[in-house]
Amino acid sequence: MGLDITVLIADSSWLEEAPPRERLPRLRDAWYADETGLWDVGPEAARAVEGGWEWPRGTGGPRFGIYEFRGTLGSFKAHFWAGERWEAVREHADPVLRSEVDALLLGLVWNGLDGEAEHTDPEFFADPGRPRDDPAVLPGVLLARSPDSVRRLAATWERARPLLGGLREAFDTLSTKPHGGGWVRAFDEFAVLLEDWGRVLAEADRRGWCVVGLSE
Repeated sequence: MGLDITVLIADSSWLEEAPPRERLPRLRDAWYADETGLWDVGPEAARAVEGGWEWPRGTGGPRFGIYEFRGTLGSFKAHFWAGERWEAVREHADPVLRSEVDALLLGLVWNGLDGEAEHTDPEFFADPGRPRDDPAVLPGVLLARSPDSVRRLAATWERARPLLGGLREAFDTLSTKPHGGGWVRAFDEFAVLLEDWGRVLAEADRRGWCVVGLSE
């Protein structure tokens, strides 16, 4: 789990100008383009702020934005370990909260109890006829959710958010037991990570955009 992840929200109408198989390359090309100003190294370069957005500069206006998660250093490890911690505490959660957090994490970063959860919508980002396990379908993509999926996940988060404090006791118990190291050891770390995902989903949903997580 040495991967990095960059989480972007992107203008779906702009991506839909291209066929599904060309949408992610289009987003990658825009992300890496010099004219976005994202790769400046001088004193005027934009600095990403943890818990905030970085928007490309230029006359065309932003077609995507990048969210900087708090306390992750851009690593996918925090997201992976959030899933591991959830597996350890979920049986102690209220059934309603368990159902909502299951759905949220299964849609984003957790592989599920059977390890087979999908975090992409190939019908939006790749040719529908291609097998889902074809490595050429979505290379380097850790997450790719269409506006419809984003809308459902954002609603799931809004239902889970006010109940999340009910997990504190379970996390406090977990923190007193050996659990193999890793990230996201405490409730507050878990809550912050989910809150950041909530911000991503809410902003994408507000704009009717998609959410993509790319590895570099």
